[in-house]
Amino acid sequence: MIDRVVIVGGGTAGWMTAAYLRAAFGDKVSVTLVESATEGRIGVGEATFSTLRHFIEYLGLREKDWMPACNATYKLAIRFENWRDRGHHFYHPFERTRVVDGFTLAEWWLAYGETDRFDKETFLIATLGDHKRSPRFLDGSLFEGDIPEEGEHATRTTLTEQAAQIPYAYHFDAALFARHLTQMGVEGGVQHVLDDVTDVKLDERGWISEIETKEHGALAGDLFVDCTGFRGLLLNKALGEPFVSFQETLPNDSAVALRVPVDTEREGIKPYTTATAQDAGWIWTIPLFDRIGTGYVYASDYCSPDEAERTLREFVGPAAEGLEPNHLKMRVGRSRNSWVNNCVAIGLASGFVEPLESTGIFFIQHGIEQLVKHFPSERWEPALADAYNGLVARCIDGVHEFLVLHYYAAARADNAYWKATKERELPERLRERLDGWHDRLPDSETIWPYYHGFEAYSYTAMLLGLGGFECRPRPALSLIDPSAAKRELAEVAREAERLAVELPSHYEFLASLRA
Repeated sequence: MIDRVVIVGGGTAGWMTAAYLRAAFGDKVSVTLVESATEGRIGVGEATFSTLRHFIEYLGLREKDWMPACNATYKLAIRFENWRDRGHHFYHPFERTRVVDGFTLAEWWLAYGETDRFDKETFLIATLGDHKRSPRFLDGSLFEGDIPEEGEHATRTTLTEQAAQIPYAYHFDAALFARHLTQMGVEGGVQHVLDDVTDVKLDERGWISEIETKEHGALAGDLFVDCTGFRGLLLNKALGEPFVSFQETLPNDSAVALRVPVDTEREGIKPYTTATAQDAGWIWTIPLFDRIGTGYVYASDYCSPDEAERTLREFVGPAAEGLEPNHLKMRVGRSRNSWVNNCVAIGLASGFVEPLESTGIFFIQHGIEQLVKHFPSERWEPALADAYNGLVARCIDGVHEFLVLHYYAAARADNAYWKATKERELPERLRERLDGWHDRLPDSETIWPYYHGFEAYSYTAMLLGLGGFECRPRPALSLIDPSAAKRELAEVAREAERLAVELPSHYEFLASLRA
């Protein structure tokens, strides 16, 4: 029976793993987490993916408790600025596109849109972002979409599950979130060991038998989880599992970050992450309740650390004066296998792509949930480990392809860095997909075919927003009466403007939550 799990490394990855395993298995599996009291954490994974709501709910955490404790805010979308040209922006929202007569509103917009803002004409969230609205009313309820009345309009228009309400993710202070999960985990029975790992012992098969710690001696286990970040202390170093780099297609390998104090009561809180294109990468802006988290992700081949820091400080303005920068070197790619023998890597040790779509914590969540689904017995079933490795690898590879699309399809090409984004070799089969998307917007049949968190509407949002890729209306739409589609486009605009008035501001709701 596999009933002893040892997690090496704390932070978000370690404590999300510990808390979830205890929630899933209870006392049937003992969980020990070993983390250093001296080594720092990356601590910049502060924007998340909409699937995290399911993870939070599974743990039994309530927003009114954990969000104030972690200075958390809501995230409705990512706003991309300057990717097409300077001054231009568009939203990639957590909102599926409505469907009319079997075609998405994005398809109808290509034929009959009245402005160049596909996001405002086909999504509610773009308008709510512009007005800094909360996704919840002050009583805590979520907006529920109006159900069409009986008649032609009702039968010809399909509201998907997500279109019937405002989906969202979170921004939060990563250190505070890890601390919150630490308290929850320890209270739930996780054994917390603050110590440095000095050695990883292997048995005659090459499996991990125990880890040696500086103060607590040897710690044995059945299954070991590597949450040691880019070091990959167990998986890559002790077990020698190779790392597959994405450097050739995603060259951004460095970042510099700042924590910027802000008066959110006066300034308000934007309910979205912002990704602002720069000369050698892009700058993230993540609004928390008490500060802004911001950082420049860049390619070291095109920009030095000093240049990157100077660019970031100029971007922030006077508020950056005196702030301590955090310079990071990123390992972009994935381990060939995330499960080797009796070791499973979760988080950065498993894989990482630049945080352009906030997928760092999503990869952690996906890895943990799949570990529970594929948890082995004492027979260490090879089929379970093989299936796990395939799911994790395909998920990361799919996000890799999606991010390459961002750069290739961006209209920006004003310097060597941005010109190179159009010249690099594309991942296998992406070129074929792109050829088809000129005359048929992405759908479930033409995007990356394995689960990676993104659906066809996300690909469509990027292609139409980035501006460097020609998308033509479907010929069939010229043969279909557009009346129902035009009514739905008008309804989106009316609904969005109504919600922008009726919903409280993002700051107002979060302040009430804290009160």
